Amino acid sequence: MLLSKMAAEGGGKEMNEIKTQFTTREGLYKLLSHSEYSRPNRVPFNSQGSNPVRVSFVNVNDQSGNGDRLCFNVGRELYFYIYKGVRKAADLSKPIDKRIYKGTQPTCHDFNHLTATAESVSLLVGFSAGQVQLIDPIKKETSKLFNEEGLLSSQNQANSPSGTVV
Repeated sequence: MLLSKMAAEGGGKEMNEIKTQFTTREGLYKLLSHSEYSRPNRVPFNSQGSNPVRVSFVNVNDQSGNGDRLCFNVGRELYFYIYKGVRKAADLSKPIDKRIYKGTQPTCHDFNHLTATAESVSLLVGFSAGQVQLIDPIKKETSKLFNEEGLLSSQNQANSPSGTVV
């Protein structure tokens, strides 16, 4: 009863109207979709040193028929999710694996598609300081760290005669 009285006094707006946003003196309140609400913490945008987000996909051929997996990095964070396709949003609040790196940040990554199974997948991650790490995000294991000293880097490759390190 009180709601209908308030709606009638509120300027003749329809009672069944649902607001998607409103402003108060504290700020703007906005209805967010599930994918917007549950997305990982964002790294503040820095136009001068912004690092791009990289995405890698792999299919592990599991029995459920949903074998696609997705890995992406945002700043110093690396996420691993089940990918359900473009029509269904992944639940970004529940990653299979999430790693936060303190000293360096991921700049590239890729899966070994030949050895990927539902129980194990090899992911190679390259970092800004030149290290390369082999991890298994399903088992949540770290296998090896290559170039730990950072001896191989883009500067060293540019000085080599062929431009690549063998």
